[in-house]
Amino acid sequence: MATLHLNKAGAEGGAEAEVTLAAWREGARPEAGRFALVIPNTEDVRALAGAVQPFAAVILEFPDFKDGRAYSQARLLRERLGFAGEIRARGAVLPDQALFMARAGFTALEIGAGDPAPFEAALGAYSVFYQPAADAAPPAHGLRARQREAA
Repeated sequence: MATLHLNKAGAEGGAEAEVTLAAWREGARPEAGRFALVIPNTEDVRALAGAVQPFAAVILEFPDFKDGRAYSQARLLRERLGFAGEIRARGAVLPDQALFMARAGFTALEIGAGDPAPFEAALGAYSVFYQPAADAAPPAHGLRARQREAA
């Protein structure tokens, strides 16, 4: 399965072994190397605040393209829990959702055997946003304020 990394740092980290949330709850604990915790989209990630921090990556599942609970999980992980590692989308990931996933805090998308070009095109569709998001892109009003200050 091909993974599209949305930043260069994620691509350099290398492959990691996966630990499911169920296995972690049964006592599986990573000892050395890179590990990713696989979290179903039915879980409240706020309850996992201490569990996710030792992991290099968190994989959030999209069982259906209409099910957006993993977007909320990604924002909570980034903005409230301060998770700085890779957040990867797995499952029903479509090119037209790529920009929204990046804005929500995802840093990698599993795109299967598909062509990465439509995903990359979708990521570059907009350069200015009105709302603040987990990707820390400055909102349009902030850009306008900076332009006024510079003038």
